[in-house]
Amino acid sequence: MKLTITTPLDVLVNREDILSLRAEDVTGGFGILPHHADFVTALDVTVMRWRTLSGETRYCAVNKGILIVTEGKYIAVASREAAVGTDLADLKQRVFGAFEVAEALESKARLLQERFQAETVRRIQQYLHQEADIAPPP
Repeated sequence: MKLTITTPLDVLVNREDILSLRAEDVTGGFGILPHHADFVTALDVTVMRWRTLSGETRYCAVNKGILIVTEGKYIAVASREAAVGTDLADLKQRVFGAFEVAEALESKARLLQERFQAETVRRIQQYLHQEADIAPPP
């Protein structure tokens, strides 16, 4: 099978010697073998594992993404963040800490945006209320 893993900045994996792939989505773990039915799923934070025809095992940590299987022989993964490695323990230590930091920063940014929007609505309401108080009666 052919495996392609991309991020917005890079093509991390582009191999045609994939024997099997294992990943996890919100419903749990799943495997892909040759001749798999067409398949699309959303990946959360996960580590994918694949074996090559020569018996090598490789890993890719993914911070959310989409996995697509087509024609039973093409696997494409698109993710906003991903990292490839040959040692699972090293990859987990190196990557998951960075993913957690990025997630925390995103959460903080969302909270600040929500506060800004709420403050904007309050100021508009105050302005409209003042306009109603100032307007002369008809």
